[in-house]
Amino acid sequence: MTDRCNFRCAYCMPKEAFGSDFVFMDRKELLHFGEIGSIVQAAVPLGVRKLRLTGGEPLLRKDIDWLIKGLKAIPGIDDVAMTTNGSLLARKAKMLAEAGLDRITVSLDSLDDATFRAMNDVDFAVEKVLSGIDAAIEAGLTPVKVNTVVKRGANDGDVVDLARYFRDKPVILRFIEYMDVGTKNGWRLEDVVPSGETFQRIAAELPLVPIEPNYEGEVARRFRYADGQGEVGFISSVTKPFCSTCHRARLSADGKLYTCLFATQGHDLKSLIRDEDASEERLGQELARIWAARDDAYSELRTDGTRDLPKVEMSYIGG
Repeated sequence: MTDRCNFRCAYCMPKEAFGSDFVFMDRKELLHFGEIGSIVQAAVPLGVRKLRLTGGEPLLRKDIDWLIKGLKAIPGIDDVAMTTNGSLLARKAKMLAEAGLDRITVSLDSLDDATFRAMNDVDFAVEKVLSGIDAAIEAGLTPVKVNTVVKRGANDGDVVDLARYFRDKPVILRFIEYMDVGTKNGWRLEDVVPSGETFQRIAAELPLVPIEPNYEGEVARRFRYADGQGEVGFISSVTKPFCSTCHRARLSADGKLYTCLFATQGHDLKSLIRDEDASEERLGQELARIWAARDDAYSELRTDGTRDLPKVEMSYIGG
């Protein structure tokens, strides 16, 4: 939706790369909502059924509820979700639900206020994000998903507290291995806490039972608590990459299509869609060509670099 964000998390938009002198895109460089809708319409015949609105911070994009309404009206689109840092969610959750948003995911790296302020690096209070999660629950955007990026020495000691806090709420908690999402942190492997380690910390106090994936290619390995309450998942992007089953594409705010989260080169769709001779058929043909030619396996190619990280199996632990 936008290249802008009001947080400066180290794993995504660190201040050393996105400081006060960083030049963000001019508004005219961004895809218009109608252009986004046209690309989605062209993608539906190719099998696209689910959409996720992300950023930057998508709630910084003006009138995003109108985009949601438009996307929901496209025949063939079954699900429209959003990932947000939650900073604006308390006052916008009801609007999003009324616009037709199906699901929402909130990024939350700690319940400890000092830790959370340090990780978002703009001194934003955790209580405001928790209020946003509560507002999303009240608005009916359930189950809310909460994503926690686990960084060694920063918030890895907080994972059990997070599990306890959310286990009796309509929230699915997911722990993600620290990785170079924005290609800016240099993949410092000493910061990575393998999912197996996070799993063991939680399961030692709150026994976990594995549950089946919701669909083929689901990135999170899912568990429920042994007493029947709640769900928790683990996304092992570094230690157990899932490139071979990935079926996701990313459309950037300025109209480039990326077939891998870590790709540095995208395919320009904005020029095509702004061409006077552009048609939905021509756009669909280009989308099909790009997808057929993809050979992304970035995380799997990094296996040699991550081979020495501890591999801990996740299975039932507890009495």
